Amino acid sequence: MMESTEQLAANSSQLPTNPDEKATVPPSNIIPDGVSAPIKHPLDPLNADEINLTTRLLATSESFQSYMRIINIILNEPTDKEYVRNYKPNDLLERSVTATVRDPKGRTTFEFVVDLIKQTVENCTEFKNVQPSLTFDEMIEADFTLRSSEAMLAALAKRNIKMEDVVFYPFSAGYRDERDSPAKRRIFRPYAAVRKSKDDNYYAHHIDGLVITVDLDSFTVEVEDHQVIPLPPKSANYDPEGIKAPDNIPYFPDGVRKDLKPFVITQPQGPSFEVNDNVISWQKWRFRVGFNVREALTINMIEYFDQNRWRPILYRAAISEMWVPYGDTSAGHSYKNAFDVGEAGMGLLTNSLVLGCDCLGEIRYLDAILNNNQGQAVLVKNAICIHEEDTGILWKHSEFVYQRSQCRRARRLVVSCIITVGNYEYGLFWYFMLDGAIQFEAKLTGIIAPGAIENGKTPLSGGMVAEGIYGPHHQHFFNMRLDWMLDGVKNSLVEVNCEPMPTGPDNPAGNGWIAKETVLKTVGEARRLHDATKGRFWKIINPQVKNHVNQPVGYKLVASGPACYPLCDINSTQGGRSALTRYHLWGTQYHPDEFYAAGRFSNQCKGDEDGVAVYSEKHKNDSLVECDLVTWYTFGVNHVVRPEDWPVMPVETVGFRLLPYGFFAGSAAMDVPPSIPQCHQGACAKH
Repeated sequence: MMESTEQLAANSSQLPTNPDEKATVPPSNIIPDGVSAPIKHPLDPLNADEINLTTRLLATSESFQSYMRIINIILNEPTDKEYVRNYKPNDLLERSVTATVRDPKGRTTFEFVVDLIKQTVENCTEFKNVQPSLTFDEMIEADFTLRSSEAMLAALAKRNIKMEDVVFYPFSAGYRDERDSPAKRRIFRPYAAVRKSKDDNYYAHHIDGLVITVDLDSFTVEVEDHQVIPLPPKSANYDPEGIKAPDNIPYFPDGVRKDLKPFVITQPQGPSFEVNDNVISWQKWRFRVGFNVREALTINMIEYFDQNRWRPILYRAAISEMWVPYGDTSAGHSYKNAFDVGEAGMGLLTNSLVLGCDCLGEIRYLDAILNNNQGQAVLVKNAICIHEEDTGILWKHSEFVYQRSQCRRARRLVVSCIITVGNYEYGLFWYFMLDGAIQFEAKLTGIIAPGAIENGKTPLSGGMVAEGIYGPHHQHFFNMRLDWMLDGVKNSLVEVNCEPMPTGPDNPAGNGWIAKETVLKTVGEARRLHDATKGRFWKIINPQVKNHVNQPVGYKLVASGPACYPLCDINSTQGGRSALTRYHLWGTQYHPDEFYAAGRFSNQCKGDEDGVAVYSEKHKNDSLVECDLVTWYTFGVNHVVRPEDWPVMPVETVGFRLLPYGFFAGSAAMDVPPSIPQCHQGACAKH
């Protein structure tokens, strides 16, 4: 699930017209050496000079050849957390990266560890049985290959479709059987659609019945032609002019609404937050923003100023993986499931945000710097949006007896980015609240990955959205890796279940219930599922730090919606890839090489050979009592497709909240000042 090859070309370069010309993607926003701001902290994201230096150092290694593809260059964060927490500007700076490189001729993968301070290649490891994430260059060259493929041309001719009308939009291969083994070949499985005009929504004209496989090392094509299904006839354009077309689904003959008046958010004195390099301060919050080509947005070293000191809460938080399995059993769709972090790279697919559309209000932006497949530094302008939002009432009480009232308005700091993974958009939103709460919300929108169906038939696992076209039912799973540092690194994990008390002397009326707490003592015990019948949630506590009522300080983790469970057969090939979703919560100790819930190389993997399930089993007897605790929280949604999801799906949200639980001596929001009633530009009603 990546951008269509047409979009990639538009954003970077044009497809080659000469068969001997090598297809590459040289973006116009390449950053030269010598213009980067200096690195000031070990957790600062890589700058352009460091990425370009890495590439020059790779060229000095005997294992690196000029034809190889540089998949990604990712900062190796220091493993000594105390060094990072206590780092001062004049301290010795540690900076190293891991560069993942694909050798298409040798059909092998390398990881190079490069020390940027010593300017040396420290280590090179060769892997013959893994596949790194897909790359833009490969997508472009694959598009060129598909257009000259005899098998592809024959399949289109059978359907009376001209190649010049076809758009190929990439999708990862998944894993069907041993033929897809990452040790044997490097593949992806794009879909094809017809574009009827320049601005046409080609997803509305999906070419079904085909399974297209492209070998990305040899650039050879296989086409499985299972069934000829009529091309869906209706348009589904979503631009202001397109929605007025009579053949459009949905059809709005009057065009866009004319009675929606402007909505303007102003902060005359500016925002209440400060951005200093990569450090954001707002109210009593302070944290660092990170960014990399694989995970995109990371939040580091979250602290809250309380009791006249900065109190640490989280050391690091980031989405470690996203898994999107499809439930459609037809031959053209049954293999579909994608690890969007490990197969595509979310940082690589991050949008440049637009003021007044993606973000509204008094906005500050942070840019991101990534590598392309030639190892050049590339700028993503306005990758991260920072702003404040009013969210209604924070707290209120009206005293009936004495007829007095107090009310406070809620406001939150928003740090966000938006990823386009092919047909879907994912908004990744972190919220920091005035009461000490933290919330993460994923906002799902974009276009469903459709299927075509014969007129009069109904899909077995999907919802009809227009004539001849349906949306396969599917699921979206996210795994958030939370590396805790709650008032220190000696944290424990507690499960809380709400249970009725037996009727008896302690509960004579039969109305009593308790919140039963159980310490999850080992990694093996810390594999947990939600249970709505018990109101189950989890607490992270620091037993060594007691609050004002002599209880361990803590934060609790609660879902923002109903729990989601994998629906595939556990013994199927898709079931193997469901390993990270089999429990909603996993707990492990911190290990510096355990960052990704589906493993380091999730592309084409079976799913149960690496990742959090393997970490959990490997360390199952390790103690989780007063340890350097990492929790892995899996959450998601079942997308049962409805007609209203077409042609562009309205936002659906899913996420979780982290709420202080004994961390403060009472409500942290008591010192929020009252709002001052004001009217702007005649906005107050006259009575």
